[in-house]
Amino acid sequence: MQETAPVLPGRSHCCYTSCYCEENVWKLCDYIREQTPHLLEEIYAVYLSNENRMIPIWKQKCGKGEEPVIWDYHVILLHDCRNGQRFIYDLDTELPFPCPCDFYIKEALRSDHNVHKDFRRKLRVIKAEEYLRTFASNRSHMKDGNNEWKKPPPPYPCIKTPESSMNLDDFISMAPGVGFGTVYTLEAFTKRFGTPV
Repeated sequence: MQETAPVLPGRSHCCYTSCYCEENVWKLCDYIREQTPHLLEEIYAVYLSNENRMIPIWKQKCGKGEEPVIWDYHVILLHDCRNGQRFIYDLDTELPFPCPCDFYIKEALRSDHNVHKDFRRKLRVIKAEEYLRTFASNRSHMKDGNNEWKKPPPPYPCIKTPESSMNLDDFISMAPGVGFGTVYTLEAFTKRFGTPV
C-alpha cells in the first residue's frame, strides 16, 4: 500500500515516446529536478540488460498474456524514499504507476533461478543527478541501414552533454568498469532494494 505521495504526475501526463525508454526516464528525472529538486537525491535511473542484450520482463504493455517481453535493454526510475519505502516508475508496464518496488520485482522481474543463463538480468543503478549530467543520445541506434527511423523519435531535440552526443552504450553495458552508477545482479538488486523476507 502506497503511503508516500508520488513524485511524478500520472502516467498519461508524463513525457513519453514508445521505444525510447532511456529518454523517457531522463525526462522523468528532469521533471523532478524542476518541480521537487529536494527529492532528486532519492531518485535513480535503472538500466536493465545483460552481456547478450536479451532480457525478459513480464507485465509489459506490449506483451502477450503471461509471456515476458524480451528486450535488449529497458530503463525504469527508482524512488528510494527517506522513509524506507521504494517505488518503481515504468511507463511501459501494466503494473501501477508508481509501483511498490517489491511488487515490481515479484511481478515484472521475478527471479533468475529458472531463467536460462543467457537471459539473466543485470541492473545498472545511476543517481538521477549523475544521469541528468552525463547521459547523451543522438538516437542513431534507432535508425536502420537506409538511415530511416525504426520508430518515430521524440519531438524534442536530442539530449547531449558538453562532452558527448552519444554514450548510450556506456549505460546499457553491464561491465562494472564502464559508464556510471553501480551494476547489480538481479539477486543483489533485490537484496539491496527489496524488503527482506
